Amino acid sequence: MFRWAQQQLANVAGTQEPEYGPEAIQPVGKNESDPPFTEVTKADLKWLTPDTTCVETQTFYLHADNGHTVMLQVIYSNVAGLRITTQFNCKVFYPNNEKPFLWSTAPLENYGFDEDQYSFYADGVSVELSEDGSSYTIKSAADENALVDVKITRTAPGFMGGKDGVSNYGTDPKAPWGSMRHVFWPRNNIEGRVITKDGEIDLKGRAMYSFALQGMKPHHAAARWNFANFQSPTYSAVIMEFTTPSSYGSTVVRVSGIVTDGKILFANTHTGHVKHTETKADDENEWPEPTSISYKWEGKTEDGKEVHALVEGSLGPRLDRIDVMAEVPGFIKSFVATAAGTKPYIYQFGPKMTMEIQVGDETKKEDGTLFGEATFIS
Repeated sequence: MFRWAQQQLANVAGTQEPEYGPEAIQPVGKNESDPPFTEVTKADLKWLTPDTTCVETQTFYLHADNGHTVMLQVIYSNVAGLRITTQFNCKVFYPNNEKPFLWSTAPLENYGFDEDQYSFYADGVSVELSEDGSSYTIKSAADENALVDVKITRTAPGFMGGKDGVSNYGTDPKAPWGSMRHVFWPRNNIEGRVITKDGEIDLKGRAMYSFALQGMKPHHAAARWNFANFQSPTYSAVIMEFTTPSSYGSTVVRVSGIVTDGKILFANTHTGHVKHTETKADDENEWPEPTSISYKWEGKTEDGKEVHALVEGSLGPRLDRIDVMAEVPGFIKSFVATAAGTKPYIYQFGPKMTMEIQVGDETKKEDGTLFGEATFIS
């Protein structure tokens, strides 16, 4: 009962949680009966909007053929069931860092969803899922500095880890007090544009889409995150990995997979790795910023062929370092302001890298573009 009371206090006040141990998290895909992954259907793309503390996001990572990298994101945030905010973010990175990136963030008014919770609307913004569930159209006039008109169309099946993409937190698996969910469309075509004050950017190219729900305070769910989105002419590869705080035994939870046009090569929750092979101390916050990295994917195709893939090397100059407390809207601050030892920073990278991939007896190398994030929270 005392632990339950501590946990309830942590939920309200954002204080550090007690040590529950690794048995208090049920990572995605770790039940023996779970499949390694489940193919995403249209029904999996509904906004869930829990009435408790949560952050639900749709994020589109766009890799244009002309060298621009763009992130579009809708954020739905609920603080303790007391206050709901919505936000639209647009971030434009220019080829070869030829000029500083464009960052646009706009709080939204009069948000809502369609009857089936597939599409999001607010004043000046719409993110609509097509009737057949194969494409999204994203439009934003929320900020005149970044006008968005983009359509992404899925060219390979999406996946989620295990049976439903969900990791649950709590000492009673049948009554979890928190959760994490991720759904991925790794490979999509883009058509459309972003219009800035410097002109129009054609976004024809390839995209990756992530639909996520963090059903608890961010610093209670994870202490660190790693994310990789690799796009090449033939392959799209995704790794999402987080490490829980010590209150949940510093448990590593990972979902990864590789797709190609028309099919999933493999996806699972139990293989591969993310390693920061070289780091440097960040003078601003003392976090070990990665300077070289290794991403590894391992699995089996539907017909039993072994797949091994590796992307590793120098990350080059970072795209951005985000002080979450300073730059992300107020809903995050309200989550973490009272949490001792919490100083969240996100490092973003976008180097050209090479994937070495072996499928069965065939090995090849393919150049592509990585969008990676390393996040340190507590």
